[in-house]
Amino acid sequence: MPDNTLPLNLDAYLHRIDYTVNRRPTIDVLNALHLAHATHIPFENLDILLGRPIRLDLASLQAKLVAGHRGGYCFEHNLLFNAVLDSLGYAVKPLAARVRLGEPRLRARTHMLLLVTVDGMPMIADVGFGGGGLLHPMPLVEAQAVRQYAWDYRFVREGSGWVLQSLSDAQWMDLYTFTLDQQYRIDYEVANYYVSTHPDSQFTRGLFVQQATPEARYFLHADTLTIDRGPGDITVGTLADNDARLAVLAETFNLHFPPGTTFDHAPQPIVTREKDPA
Repeated sequence: MPDNTLPLNLDAYLHRIDYTVNRRPTIDVLNALHLAHATHIPFENLDILLGRPIRLDLASLQAKLVAGHRGGYCFEHNLLFNAVLDSLGYAVKPLAARVRLGEPRLRARTHMLLLVTVDGMPMIADVGFGGGGLLHPMPLVEAQAVRQYAWDYRFVREGSGWVLQSLSDAQWMDLYTFTLDQQYRIDYEVANYYVSTHPDSQFTRGLFVQQATPEARYFLHADTLTIDRGPGDITVGTLADNDARLAVLAETFNLHFPPGTTFDHAPQPIVTREKDPA
């Protein structure tokens, strides 16, 4: 899904994720890039709560996630990662998923992920899932459990689609379900409008920030900070006030805001004049 509105500044992106190794389109490089992105650019919905629109053009993605040292949510992360993989010569197919996070109810396709085929191997890459997602891409193979540091994942078939599951309390929990139908930028623009402006969207009703490392995952939801170091090793704390939240955003997530910043503004509708580049 190339975006020709602005050339990708690949050097700036690689500097942002502290990646200095080779750039050949191999499985090893894909693994390294995926991990570097996931551990350097946080998942967050703060602009929505600051009353700012979420824009998906490449210029805006680079200005925010790269030059601005901010994070974003799935569309922002995976559209940027898609552009990076395209520029390096990978075969990439954008997909969409229905988030479950252990709930069986039917939801809209509001999550973006990528199918990357390397040396004939289809792999799922997803650097933008805020519910404890992948640190490395995974081969799209049925019922093959894969350990990524302290966390285990697998794909299972469900009708004509697939489900990504993670192991939680000795049980497999559905994270999201998806098909291999290709998605286009206009599909993400529509989903992004709902996610960032609809009053029933979780991202318009609360603060969500996540940063992953190989050792731990850090989640900030409203005033609750959760640190997950793997099964049986989870700590939960409550922040005292808004100053404490700003301190945690800076110290834990490397997200810096002026003193007194609050995250309770109404989201603004998105206005876009871009043509669908598909």
